[in-house]
Amino acid sequence: QVQLVESGGGLVQVGGSLRLSCAHSGRTFSNYAMGWFRQAPGKGREFVAAINWSGSSTLYADSVKGRFTVSRDNAENTVYLQMNSLEPEDTAIYYCAAREFVLKLTMRDDEYDYWGQGTQVTVSS
Repeated sequence: QVQLVESGGGLVQVGGSLRLSCAHSGRTFSNYAMGWFRQAPGKGREFVAAINWSGSSTLYADSVKGRFTVSRDNAENTVYLQMNSLEPEDTAIYYCAAREFVLKLTMRDDEYDYWGQGTQVTVSS
């Protein structure tokens, strides 16, 4: 079984930055592609970014492209989401997710096998 624990959320002003972390345990981290999703109040879960097992391939939602960067450290079993130029519309609970043994990254949340509990990000204006 895989456990995912997010951290790094908080309150930030418009234009600020945050870095989210997601610690992976229970299985071999490098077997998994990792994704970040978010859910704002009253809205459905939305894809944010994904990264393949080695970090050589990434995928972003159009709404965050150029502002957010996903990365991973396989030695530390951790995936990161660097968020810059934050906007009020980025306010949400952010979740990391893991998908085992994949060749192609996906934006579909139903294709991920494991999920963390989420971390709140609030961008104030």
